[in-house]
Amino acid sequence: MQLSFYWPVQKAYLHKARLNHVGAGVNFTNISGTADNVSGNIGRQIGASIEFGKKLYFESGLFYLTENAEASTIDNGVTTFTDAKFSGLRVPLTVGLNVLGNTESTFGLRVFGGSSALLLTGVSDSLNKDDFNSPKWGVFAGAGIDLALFYLDWSYQWRVTNIQKSIDDIDFGKTNDIFLTAGLRF
Repeated sequence: MQLSFYWPVQKAYLHKARLNHVGAGVNFTNISGTADNVSGNIGRQIGASIEFGKKLYFESGLFYLTENAEASTIDNGVTTFTDAKFSGLRVPLTVGLNVLGNTESTFGLRVFGGSSALLLTGVSDSLNKDDFNSPKWGVFAGAGIDLALFYLDWSYQWRVTNIQKSIDDIDFGKTNDIFLTAGLRF
């Protein structure tokens, strides 16, 4: 009996892994730190993902990204500015549902969510990479549109890891990110 139940589920939802998306985009970072003024700036990402499934799908990818921020602190009337640039490899693990169409349709509308890890590969010259947590963990939710060979994804990510290991100077806090990614689908 188990085999007869499993076979229709496998046939309807799962198939071989395939290269799914190759894309690039921008990200916007919101930072919740304790500096007098912390603001996120526009960053970018580029990468690819593989997918398992048709209607219900599982997806994993590898994206190189940069995140940018600026912080200022005031100490005894002196304002200090710190530009922070973080670069790394983002590895998202996604579960999604094709609400309209499936992975083989000309037009599709998708919703998805999952978790990700950002493996820090570099920081600004004025910062020390060893002072920052790696990986930075996050959870995200989003939606995407597929049109022929093209796709457009929007997602919002909540980081659950503080940026810094210890908070002696400027507290960059946690980040929330918006990702806009466009590219080709296969």
